[in-house]
Amino acid sequence: MTYDRLVCANCAAPVSEGRCPVCRANRERLQQENWLGGLSPAALVAALVVLIAAVALLAHQTA
Repeated sequence: MTYDRLVCANCAAPVSEGRCPVCRANRERLQQENWLGGLSPAALVAALVVLIAAVALLAHQTA
């Protein structure tokens, strides 16, 4: 899950803004636990498309 969609229970602001100490601590924890957490869904889809294209090109060259 990306932290840009989470809402802080302490200050009711998005965690990605880091308005209070609780937001900042959770943002840091999420970034450390999951290095993909900071990526947007569009970036993940783009990376998946590039990976599929690379595998298809490799399969085509070996055939």
